[in-house]
Amino acid sequence: MALDITPSGQACGATIRGVDLTAPLDETCIDAIRAAWLEHHVLAFPDQPMSDDDLERFTLYFGPFGHDPFIVPIEGHEHVIAVHRAADETASIFAESFHADWSFQEHPPQGTCLLGLVIPPEGGDTIFTNQHLALERMPAPLRARLEGRLAIHSARSAYGPDGMYGEADDASARAMTILYSEEAEQTHLHPFIRPHPETGREGLYSCAGYICGVEGMGQDEANELIVELYRWQTRDEFRYRHQWAANMLVMWDNRSVLHAATGGYDGHERLLHRTTIGSQPV
Repeated sequence: MALDITPSGQACGATIRGVDLTAPLDETCIDAIRAAWLEHHVLAFPDQPMSDDDLERFTLYFGPFGHDPFIVPIEGHEHVIAVHRAADETASIFAESFHADWSFQEHPPQGTCLLGLVIPPEGGDTIFTNQHLALERMPAPLRARLEGRLAIHSARSAYGPDGMYGEADDASARAMTILYSEEAEQTHLHPFIRPHPETGREGLYSCAGYICGVEGMGQDEANELIVELYRWQTRDEFRYRHQWAANMLVMWDNRSVLHAATGGYDGHERLLHRTTIGSQPV
């Protein structure tokens, strides 16, 4: 059966119908989904009443499971986490700043799968930004400052003891169980500009938040560059705004896009289950 693929008409993203993700897929279908994923970077599959077993099976079609170091998984599924906000929750929105999932790891996940279970009647969109377009349209002087440079990545600003979800965060006010740790102080280097390992198309990788410095550059100069880059990477012209529905699976390519959560649903519960697709040799 051929996939029904409808591009979003925005900077990236497409909706796919004509496939049942609650059942095993054959190699032809998996290859077609991967090709669409590489082309559109973000895929939405509506009307998929998947179980956690289905979610795990789908994830493994595209690579090994990634490792989520700072969020406690759901019971019985060590590779699935719940992205959950209670109706009466007052803590800050989880993952509200743009980022690429776990870019602070030595081998970050290539992709993420997120299944909508309880979706509020308004708000809660996810915004994606196409980092291939951001690089291709970047002013030459800014690109010249990035060429050949390595970004220093760390989870400290989010998951370190002094981070956003650290000692000062009121964990009791969150539906999610987020862990902070000294391990978040570790750093790894990744190029600002790099070719996609499957398509070869160059793009920008990750952004401020997980990027905390530039190798061989003073901190003040690095901070200025990181902020200037973030403002460019997240411009409206590179964005796709995704609206959720219950039983919708979304998969995105962390090598190609940034993403950010949004609020706007106070008084309503929001629950999604997430896996990450680990890195693998191509």
